[in-house]
Amino acid sequence: MSRICAIGSASLPVLCGLLSAVGSDALAQSAQEALPPVTVEAPQTARPRVTNRPSRPRSASAGRAARPVAPNATESAPDQNRTLTAGAARDGLNQAPAGQTATTIDRSQFDNRPAFSVSDVLRDSPGISVKQGNGPRDFGISIRGSNARNGFAIRNLVIFEDGFPVTQPDGLSRSDLIDPHAYGAIDVIRGPSSALYGNYATGGALNFRTRPGGTIDGVEYGVDGGSYGYLNNYLAAGKKVGNFESSLFASDVRGDGYIGNSWFNTQTVNFLGTLQATPDDRFTVKIINNDLSTRLPIRQSLNQYYLNPFQQGCATGATAAPGCGTVRLFNNGFNATAGTDVETAVQAGLGRNDRRTIVGGRWEHDFDNTMTWRNQFVFDDRNISQPTGTTSAIGDFPSYNYMSDLTKRGEILGLESTTFFGAFYNTLTASSDTRNVMPGGNATLGRLSSNLFSETTNYGVRAREELRLSPLLLAIAGIGWEQTVLKGVNTAYSYSGPTGVLDPPRITVADRQFQNTAPELALLYTINSEWLVRGRVATGYGTPQVSNLFVLASGQSGNNTQLQTQKNLGYDLGFDWTPNNTLKVSATGFYEFFRDELVSQATPANSPNASYTFNAPRSEHRGIELAADWKFYPGWRFMAAYTYLDEVYTEYVENITNGAVFSFNRAGNKIPGISPNELTARIGYDEFAGPLAGLGGFVEVQWKDSFYMDNANLLKAPGYELVNVNVHYKTDLVSDTFRSLNLFLEVRNVFDRTYVASANNIANTVTGAGLQNPASVLANTTGSIYAGSPRTFVAGMKVAFR
Repeated sequence: MSRICAIGSASLPVLCGLLSAVGSDALAQSAQEALPPVTVEAPQTARPRVTNRPSRPRSASAGRAARPVAPNATESAPDQNRTLTAGAARDGLNQAPAGQTATTIDRSQFDNRPAFSVSDVLRDSPGISVKQGNGPRDFGISIRGSNARNGFAIRNLVIFEDGFPVTQPDGLSRSDLIDPHAYGAIDVIRGPSSALYGNYATGGALNFRTRPGGTIDGVEYGVDGGSYGYLNNYLAAGKKVGNFESSLFASDVRGDGYIGNSWFNTQTVNFLGTLQATPDDRFTVKIINNDLSTRLPIRQSLNQYYLNPFQQGCATGATAAPGCGTVRLFNNGFNATAGTDVETAVQAGLGRNDRRTIVGGRWEHDFDNTMTWRNQFVFDDRNISQPTGTTSAIGDFPSYNYMSDLTKRGEILGLESTTFFGAFYNTLTASSDTRNVMPGGNATLGRLSSNLFSETTNYGVRAREELRLSPLLLAIAGIGWEQTVLKGVNTAYSYSGPTGVLDPPRITVADRQFQNTAPELALLYTINSEWLVRGRVATGYGTPQVSNLFVLASGQSGNNTQLQTQKNLGYDLGFDWTPNNTLKVSATGFYEFFRDELVSQATPANSPNASYTFNAPRSEHRGIELAADWKFYPGWRFMAAYTYLDEVYTEYVENITNGAVFSFNRAGNKIPGISPNELTARIGYDEFAGPLAGLGGFVEVQWKDSFYMDNANLLKAPGYELVNVNVHYKTDLVSDTFRSLNLFLEVRNVFDRTYVASANNIANTVTGAGLQNPASVLANTTGSIYAGSPRTFVAGMKVAFR
């Protein structure tokens, strides 16, 4: 249906919009009408109260219209839609906006396990794929394949914490600051979402919700420890006193790492406070600070991975074991005149020393029970020192984000209506250096390789209307307009002779402006108390990052300023079936058409830049997302999340240079980095009565299919299946001091499988005669692979104090 809609006549878009609109997870909520509301701590069928508005119920327009497909998602009943305030409706736009395909993962799914990173939590949502990044808790998070090709950090989706944006104006997010112990729920919003979230939301959005102070109601201390020196001490404290509610989370995490040169030490502080100053005014403050220090191994070739996946015996280059990754460093720190030295990551002292500080404030004012005005400001500073290879990136990236919006509830022609209108402005200005790394250890820095001065600014408006056409039918229409301004001056430096005489700098200037508009339409239809059908058609866009404009395919600095905005048009169609309180099944099919998709691939080893970005003129992404939750016998529970992806280039000619330029048509090829099948399934048992009450456990299986690593589809990264086993015990304590005790033990990768946790895309190469080199040659291309963790044992304890 989506393909016909995309290429059909002028009358088809209206029909397709309606057909598509017959499905979207928002409809799913209506199927839960008879289910009672619960708090975020319980894996039931009512949506938890919004953490920063504890006195207000959850928005039906967001809750009813966007029932998450995850088995533990919580929703509110549709008939509440007539009584909720405009403020409550606004709260839902960051959690499960009406018409959006969405999943909520609540705390019950990870409260009884040692959640080391966000990857341990997000796998419970369909549509999500996670890959290891540059650091212990730096993970690439992909929604529907959106970020699977990126070598580090997170792109093509927008991330929030308690409604505050933690994606910077250049579209970059990092997961280093995310400690799952801090959160009560995580909202996964899937599909093109630029109408509501603006630039970079081509894949969707994530909203992490910290636990409100009233839920913690005291102090909790926890500790996790296990294999490879892993230790996490964390503390949560919270209280609600009168009109003020606050929560504070702090953690100290460290470990030796399971790969050579991967020890880490990171501290995180996360604060949320809300004051109900008057009956009509609320003030919220959000503070996050993360300090990270970690060593980094070198990404391997596929052949090196097979030889030595955990890079053991790599302390020195001269006596390094087979399979060790190496970098070639200028002995003098500026050119090859004095020779070069080949060093391992341990020798060179490669790593990251980063700090991230986010401070946000929000003021909400209710004009009356039908209209709320919200103003929000966020200061976000990312400070980096990253000697990750032959060069080190050094810079400070301060950004400012302001948004203001009005939400109005009322009637239009006698029909219930929720209207939203907002404006926003955000900007980032930075000057960052790239310096050569020299031999000598401890990431000794040589001379300046390049400097990038960059400015990124986005501003625009967005509007949205939710109209209940009948008690069982909800229509949603939205549109966003945005202006993006990218300015940059890249200065590349080179040095001649043994003394390093500075050559004339090579200066490349970019001044690009992009205007983008993103409409969306959805319909949500409740057939009866068991069936909810949902459909949506929506658009997304993402502009390049300023740094993308100055990296050539060779990895050298140069002019790549012709990059265009990537855009996608997506259709969702799905249903949610809840025949009783013990079974929930959800399914969503999607088809997305991309134009000028921004694709990144690793550059050759020892190049000054890690990745090169290009536009693929046309591509198509299609797939299926399934989720199930079945309580098939008292105490027993089965949960599963499955994603199928089929993503191909439909128009793309790649030019490869080897003396001459040779062209290859990639139309019909799979987009590299995309695993076609991913599954997480868990079966568990918890004893609820008797002397063993509180004792439980589960067995979990993770399957990731093999996938291509190159545009020609010649080389594949192997897939894997992992088994994890968990045993836990939780009991309430009858004491004036202690409230509860939680103990758990988990064995991960029980069968000690060696697997690929991350494989960056690699570039195809050709012979002098213009023939593409085969997979046997590509398997020697470095800069791609990190191995996943071998068998590990992790135990933990949490104590709650009154």
